[in-house]
Amino acid sequence: MDGAALLGHIGSPSLGKGNLMQRPSFLRALRHLGIGLIAVLGLGVVAAEAEGAPAGWIVEGAEARALLADGALLLDTRDEGLRGERSIEGAMPVAWQTFSQPDLPTKGRLLDDDAELTDRLRALGVSQGVPVVVVADSKAGWGEDGRIVWTLRSLGHSQSYLVNGGIDALLRESVSVQPVRLPGNFTVARTDAYDITRQELAGLIGRPDVVILDTREPREYQGETPYGEARGGHVPGARHLYFRDLVGADGKVLAGDALRERLSALGVGEGTEVVSYCTGGIRSGFVTSVLADAGIKARNYSGSMWDWASGDAQSYPLVSE
Repeated sequence: MDGAALLGHIGSPSLGKGNLMQRPSFLRALRHLGIGLIAVLGLGVVAAEAEGAPAGWIVEGAEARALLADGALLLDTRDEGLRGERSIEGAMPVAWQTFSQPDLPTKGRLLDDDAELTDRLRALGVSQGVPVVVVADSKAGWGEDGRIVWTLRSLGHSQSYLVNGGIDALLRESVSVQPVRLPGNFTVARTDAYDITRQELAGLIGRPDVVILDTREPREYQGETPYGEARGGHVPGARHLYFRDLVGADGKVLAGDALRERLSALGVGEGTEVVSYCTGGIRSGFVTSVLADAGIKARNYSGSMWDWASGDAQSYPLVSE
């Protein structure tokens, strides 16, 4: 579809007012056609995208390679064993624990000290206005790329993206990574738009406009505690969506009808707010990134089960049926 046809398609009454224009995946398609700013009369919406900056939270392999060639920072979330012979010169290795509290039961939560977080991000080369591309092993990892992108977004770096398909997609062709300039100059400007506390989550249980997703393995949802949780079970009313169920056999996240059908079966529709959790906010951080990229209002309960299960059982109940 060329640009003129696409603009004509925007005006279709069947699309509703504004919804399509708010979808990051649609904005990415517009940018590929060279459309950076669109004003559509009658739809009551203006969608703008900074020149050269991808919309959404996820980029394809080719787009990631283009960003890196233009000077984006590459963060590699794979552990040393997974990096192995597929290491990338110029990439900065990073672990989610770098930005999180060190001890249970708050191990999943981000550090409270913004100055400390600023120092740690700068030490990796994170700078203001410089895109950050985050890569993981989509088939063998735990969604660490989504957790790191969620972390960066939560701390105010809006130009941070995970690579759809992970390391396989990024290395499908040769990758040119610019030398990292250390230290970076980014300063944390924290937002609570993508995080939630256990007190807030407790207040959302039973709300018809909120879907709570448990993104752990089925055995964890049913009550097993393999990772040091103080109690077993799941948050009352939480629906089960194992984080890997959002990833296809090719390592790429579900899209289009496949994603819509999966989410619809969980009760996620237009206007739904989604809160995801796991053990320590890693797998649910990935799910939050996928949902946010799809234009859904999504938050990650970063404290997750480590935090929830450590609380009073009456105030923070768990069920296993």
